[in-house]
Amino acid sequence: MGTLHVVSNAEGTMVYPEVRQIGILEVLDALRLGLKDFQEKPSHYVFLCIMYPIAGVVLMVWSAGANLLPLMFPLASGFAILGPIAAIGLYEISRRRELGLDTSWVHALEVRRSPAMFSIIASASVLFALFIIWLLVAQKLYVSYFGAEPPATLSVFVHNVLYTTNGWRMMLWGNLAGLCFAVAALAVSVVTFPLLLERDVGAFPAILASIRALIRNPIPVLFWGLIVAVLLVIGSIPIFAGLAVVLPVLGHSTWHLYRKLIGPPAL
Repeated sequence: MGTLHVVSNAEGTMVYPEVRQIGILEVLDALRLGLKDFQEKPSHYVFLCIMYPIAGVVLMVWSAGANLLPLMFPLASGFAILGPIAAIGLYEISRRRELGLDTSWVHALEVRRSPAMFSIIASASVLFALFIIWLLVAQKLYVSYFGAEPPATLSVFVHNVLYTTNGWRMMLWGNLAGLCFAVAALAVSVVTFPLLLERDVGAFPAILASIRALIRNPIPVLFWGLIVAVLLVIGSIPIFAGLAVVLPVLGHSTWHLYRKLIGPPAL
């Protein structure tokens, strides 16, 4: 069971891990190693992640049926913000594979016993907050161009977005805002959850280490973010089904990227 500590480690001290400098080749190697992890037992990992595409479809249907059509794209694209949370169990499986332990999918559930559980929850709350703010910004942007009245039908909504000047402007500013939120989510999560699974350093040092990793390696980390975005788009076609494969590969790759970005614990 985890002890009730969030900001620092269990001893109440701040431990700041070493952040390494890497290159593009290390990012590609992390992706290769993640694919190798997935290939070991892909059926287990597809089963583990099948709820994620199902949740995506449910949210899309719900938004369409509840006159929330303007939020369909923000909901879909916002999954990139929450992706690191969905992949926590996969980080654990990669960690166990690295140690030569059993990698059955049931071990992904053992994350709940981590001594850093409260720090993990606190870090996840940051991403959830970013996700909610992104939805609010997207809704505000739509209202500023088309008013508070929801579109009557899906065809009307598509016409307004794709064939009007206001729609083009909304897409421009919406994509720019989405890019800012994506970079922010990447900055606070690229190594946060793998680090907390391996070392109970506390939420603040873990998030700070993630931000430092981006600052020290802007091109490699942003390149990783681009890979994630492209693969999530590919995995979302059609109806999020491909995410059942894309998510495990990205989850395992993130663990190996963490290994390359963060130095070993000090003796």
